[in-house]
Amino acid sequence: MGRAALLVAAALAASGVSSPALARNVCTVVADAATGAVLVREGDCATRVTPASTFKVPLALIGSDGGFLRGAGAPLLEIRPGEPDWGGAAWKRPVDPAAWMRHSVVWYSQRITAALGAERLSGYAASFGYGNADFSGDPGKDNGLERAWISSSLKISPDEQVAFLRRLVNRQLPVGAPAYALVDAIVETTPAAGWTVAGKTGSAYPRRADGSFDRSRGWGWFVGWARQGGETVVFARLDQDERRHDRSGGLRAKEALIAAWPALIAGRMR
Repeated sequence: MGRAALLVAAALAASGVSSPALARNVCTVVADAATGAVLVREGDCATRVTPASTFKVPLALIGSDGGFLRGAGAPLLEIRPGEPDWGGAAWKRPVDPAAWMRHSVVWYSQRITAALGAERLSGYAASFGYGNADFSGDPGKDNGLERAWISSSLKISPDEQVAFLRRLVNRQLPVGAPAYALVDAIVETTPAAGWTVAGKTGSAYPRRADGSFDRSRGWGWFVGWARQGGETVVFARLDQDERRHDRSGGLRAKEALIAAWPALIAGRMR
């Protein structure tokens, strides 16, 4: 076990966060946004998996730059019959971009992707360096606009998440200023040891050979950036469950990273 992993384990134990027996940390990677220097890199950070709801960060940029999203409050949309409603009451109320990001509303993502189309989505994702930029969906099902980013064709590694996020915070992506402003306005922030941590969770299940979901091996993502004074870092944490769990893997990954943040970042900035 590397030094960073030992520090993370100690921080988790001290904070009372759930034991890694529930999930293993696949990768934790943190990089200096200004220089690109990797400050922490533990685990398998190169293998691509589904981005799940972390895709909402690039989708916010794409939706704004493509003209569908017009700010944190527009458009305000209502759910239609047959659209995903399993996310609770927040999914059944009218949803604007801020609520979409906060409550991770799948049907709102699907409205954005349907409005833009697979060709434009793929073009943006490729220009962002966002994983394999594949919006074909499940083989033979023509459902890429509904679920390419959820245990389907679109895949990204933790290393690629961090590279994309670094370009985002440095304003180096091929989108206009309103797109960056929207992301800054709607991505949630959390304080951690004097830092302001902004990020998005994501949860999904791997597919078995027969196409069914393996609900005992769920993925949990937390990706984003953190600022303190003049310093900015970008990060990605990916966990995978060791057994079935009722709570969101993404929320648990976020809790674990926030708890470990002081130990992760201590002494690593210039």
